[in-house]
Amino acid sequence: MLVNLNEVLYDAQKNHYGVGLFNTTDTDMLEAVIEAAERKRSPVIIGTAEILLPYGELALIGPSTIEAAKRASVPVVVHYDHGLTFERCMEALKLGFSSVMFDGSVKTYEQNIAETREIVRIAHAFGATVEGEIGHVGSAQNSADQSRYTTVEEAKQYLADTGVDALAIAIGTAHGAYKTAPQLSFERLREIRAAVDVPLVLHGGSGLSDDDFRQSIKDGIAKVNIFTDLCLAGMAGQAEALRQGLEYLPARNLKKDYIRAAVERKIDLFGSAGRA
Repeated sequence: MLVNLNEVLYDAQKNHYGVGLFNTTDTDMLEAVIEAAERKRSPVIIGTAEILLPYGELALIGPSTIEAAKRASVPVVVHYDHGLTFERCMEALKLGFSSVMFDGSVKTYEQNIAETREIVRIAHAFGATVEGEIGHVGSAQNSADQSRYTTVEEAKQYLADTGVDALAIAIGTAHGAYKTAPQLSFERLREIRAAVDVPLVLHGGSGLSDDDFRQSIKDGIAKVNIFTDLCLAGMAGQAEALRQGLEYLPARNLKKDYIRAAVERKIDLFGSAGRA
């Protein structure tokens, strides 16, 4: 069933589990994630990001993703992640996405606030939710730069200024593959969780240790973004298919099975199994 972020994240926040966002750039990944969620009876968030559109155009993958969510027997949010432009966020809402993230974190604060507030106004008219980001979750090369970490004051002011439904914060994670183990500031996370009411989001989850995930969720993260780990699982499936000498369609199914297994492991780790 198609739902928005509010319909899954507030329960996660209340009951101390995490809901995974698994970006799905094609129907192989899409089927894998939905199958995993249904097997585990877990709510799930699927979608794509603006930076991924060269690998799966929004007008093509969007309708497939939305239809899969509607047909699913568990709650599924269809989320447009890291929308960098107003126009693309509007396109996602018109296609039927139930949630969007507007990422204005590299803009001036005034620009970020003005554009985010307008997207919130429009998205709510569609019955959709909006995720915002304050602080900056950059690349793995700058994950230790604490000047980019979200402060309590920034989080409170940003929420007051924008009215977003969920807040992505920077506490030491990064996008992409880590070169060295990240050092997360759980103390900062706990401070922000105590100061704000909306569900908190952890970006750059692929590559964190199981203990990092458990502690993050325990300390207040309700939504965890995963993409790189799915790609690595798919590549491992492709390599195994090549080793076995499989033809194209059996190889495709093996890749999907590897991705599904990776999603199932994350669902178990995040504690969302059986919550649907």
